[in-house]
Amino acid sequence: MNTGRVARVRHLLDRLFPERHIYLRANGETRGYILTARKQMLMAAGAFALGGWLILSTASTAFAAFTMTSTDAAVSRTKAKYERLMADRQARLDTAVVQLETTAGSVDELARTVERRHAALGMVLENFRNIPGASRVLTPRIPPANAHMAPVERILAVKLDQERLIARAQNFARSRAERLRLAFRLAGLNPSSYMNVNIGSGLGGPLVDAKDTKALAAVLDVDEGFAARIKNAADNLSEMRALADAADNLPFSRPARAVRQTSGFGIRFDPFNGRPAVHAGLDFAGPFLTPIYATAPGVVSFTGVRTGYGNVVEIDHGGGFKTRFAHLASYSVKPGDRVAVGTRIAAMGSTGRSTGVHLHYEVWMNGRPQNPARFVKAGDYVQQD
Repeated sequence: MNTGRVARVRHLLDRLFPERHIYLRANGETRGYILTARKQMLMAAGAFALGGWLILSTASTAFAAFTMTSTDAAVSRTKAKYERLMADRQARLDTAVVQLETTAGSVDELARTVERRHAALGMVLENFRNIPGASRVLTPRIPPANAHMAPVERILAVKLDQERLIARAQNFARSRAERLRLAFRLAGLNPSSYMNVNIGSGLGGPLVDAKDTKALAAVLDVDEGFAARIKNAADNLSEMRALADAADNLPFSRPARAVRQTSGFGIRFDPFNGRPAVHAGLDFAGPFLTPIYATAPGVVSFTGVRTGYGNVVEIDHGGGFKTRFAHLASYSVKPGDRVAVGTRIAAMGSTGRSTGVHLHYEVWMNGRPQNPARFVKAGDYVQQD
């Protein structure tokens, strides 16, 4: 049986690769070549191997092109992003250097430009004093005098730091204003009504008076682009200051420290008769004689005893706002006294219609009781960095 298979294979090979004769005629001579079956099979095997290699290499290249992972794509995008940032920074530096080289007395002129910018920037940064978090964000990063830098490089570094500072000032004022707007909404107040009344508070001079950037650039003696950034920062700062000033006059502070809230605002069951009744404030429980503080600046309008409330202190904060502190053991202010936020005004007790030592705290606006919890929550939010 094996002999028969071998014979059939040989017969097939003889049919596929029969002996072939090739004749070539050149210069009147004819030469003949014989291609045996063995030679033809070797040539066919070589052609098959070459074709297989070409197919595999093409498929491998195509597969690699279509199987680029998402990580590779992300790396490529990140690399391109930082290359653009570096190119932009280098372009700005090259532009400054070109300006420096093409200007007569270039070093002196650039120094004067930096000084004028410093003066304009100082007008803005001065208004950020006493604002929580501002000093940390708006600290200059000017290279020290003993740094290994050429005078021109040092001036350019200061110029770039000025641009960084004005951008941070603008962003800081905008984010702070947004935080204050949200605090007003948490207290159930419309921030626009307070901002419109006090807009521009704390600012003055050319930063507010200038109607366009060209006029401001002329007044400050700086380039128009920098003047536009100064103007934007000043506008954001004006809004922030107006909201901050309004917030400073509202009862956003806590009336006592290290105490716990025991009753909220609204309908509750009266502890004496068990019937539903309106509770117009918040109750805070604490040790006897726990200090009680004013929650906003104002004028003491009443001290004494009110029916059910026991010893009471009431403070008028202006703008229709009033706060009431009840069930006090004692008080240390009298009508007509001006108090600041955080001023100690009384001590916690249990006078009047009370079941234990606690403070009953109310906030009134335009003659109507408000939920003090909203104001406490708004104050906590404002005080966050």
